[in-house]
Amino acid sequence: MRATRGAARGYILVAAVGALFCVLPVLRAGAGIPWFTLALLTGLYLVCELPGRFPFFGGSVPISAGSFFPLLLAAAFLLPPAAAALVAVPGSLVGRVEQPPAAARRVWRAAQLAVTVWAASTVHALLGGAAALGGTGTGPDLPYAILPACAAALVFSLVLTALDGSILVVAERLPPGRAWSGLLPRSLGPHLVHGLAGLMMAVLWRGPYGPLSALIVLLPMYISCWVFAQYHREHAAHRATIRALVQAVDIKDTYTRGHSERVGRASVIIARELGMEKDRLEVLRFAGILHDVGKLGVPTRVLRKDGPLTPEERQVIELHPEYGHEIVRGIGFLGEARAAILHHHERLDGSGYPYGLRGREIPEFARVVAVADAFDAMTSTRSYRRGRPVPAALEELKRCAGTQFDPQMVRALVRGLERHGWSAVTAGVMADEPPAARPGDGDAGAVHPARPRPPSGLDRVPPPQATAPGRGGVPCARPPQGGHDRTPPVPPIGNGTGRPPPARSPRDGTGRPARRQSPGPQPPADHRR
Repeated sequence: MRATRGAARGYILVAAVGALFCVLPVLRAGAGIPWFTLALLTGLYLVCELPGRFPFFGGSVPISAGSFFPLLLAAAFLLPPAAAALVAVPGSLVGRVEQPPAAARRVWRAAQLAVTVWAASTVHALLGGAAALGGTGTGPDLPYAILPACAAALVFSLVLTALDGSILVVAERLPPGRAWSGLLPRSLGPHLVHGLAGLMMAVLWRGPYGPLSALIVLLPMYISCWVFAQYHREHAAHRATIRALVQAVDIKDTYTRGHSERVGRASVIIARELGMEKDRLEVLRFAGILHDVGKLGVPTRVLRKDGPLTPEERQVIELHPEYGHEIVRGIGFLGEARAAILHHHERLDGSGYPYGLRGREIPEFARVVAVADAFDAMTSTRSYRRGRPVPAALEELKRCAGTQFDPQMVRALVRGLERHGWSAVTAGVMADEPPAARPGDGDAGAVHPARPRPPSGLDRVPPPQATAPGRGGVPCARPPQGGHDRTPPVPPIGNGTGRPPPARSPRDGTGRPARRQSPGPQPPADHRR
């Protein structure tokens, strides 16, 4: 809710009126409300929500109402629908809110949970769930009691996700397909688990333990939710670290702004086609986003230089994978991404840099990022040239497969783009983040400086080279000028301080191995990111 628009305010008001009608039967004479149980459950939910409001606890407690859904579902099983709906209201009205407008968000949350719990309790009652719970002197009717509990949890999930998506449509003006995309699949499993936990609490509540059963169920659930919240905070810190590094690169090399994010997304497309596991896929996304972080170690005067680079400046440019590896080598959560950052300019034929690895010697992540990097460089529009059409870029990748690029990765990218297209994956540092608008941005990846000038740094276009007869585009193999000797180059300027980079090897970090001498003329910018 970036702003409480008129339509959003009206929708919240409608939801609040609906919640009011859900709880009004509580006031009717002869409703048979178990007031003691209602007061205890309402107080418990209120106590669970309050710690998030106090600085003493800070961020150490779960702030989402999802932490306490077992308590709400237990209320739906133990109380009539109207009374169960009332349990959620006080805690929601005083609960912690992360973003403004706080009042509107609290009213919406209270109304949403009241309607949701009412619907779940109604379904549970219609299926005879209250009788199946048993009571004093009688045990629960198991396994039948599980059926109404699971049905109630299913309705709880359906109503909650429907309301979550609808407020996004009204308040954020998202397309309905995007607003509801993935909400139910992500929520249904946890809600069913919460339903079973709520059923256990309700059965114990009706048994000899009474209200003490709330502690038996809630305490482990609260601890697990706290651990889960800590994991999400750690993940958010990782994302913030990556975002800061990407922004630093974009500020230093404005001519390729947005390139890192798009390479990350293209890398994910390839990884999904390869069937990579989800945890590796996320690390690969980081590798694509951070593949050019080594530009921070290249002097700005070299990156933004007008005119051709000298051989010494070219050697400095070619050190950016090593600088990038030095920058991220201490960031443990990057894992395999560090090898991709170091080796994404290696080529299958061994003519790449920094270490001239061949074929399967090149790490898998590096082979993925190399293809994604080249594809985005060819299709992105710069101030000094227009991007190639996607089909032309794919044909160029196919032509260079086997010499420069891994054919398996090229085929995976082709399949992924046929399935998903490219226009839908060109923005955002992380998959679930919207693209951030920047002053002067036009289309994704385009940069519009005050005056056009020749390309700079890693995107510089060198003099044209001969291509194979009947072939267009960029030659895949570099001329063997300078040979393939491994004599170390003249120490470069490094990060602008006059000192060379720290000594290390690509694998164990104990000493610098010999690097390949720059072999002379380089391919155009499409393959030299």
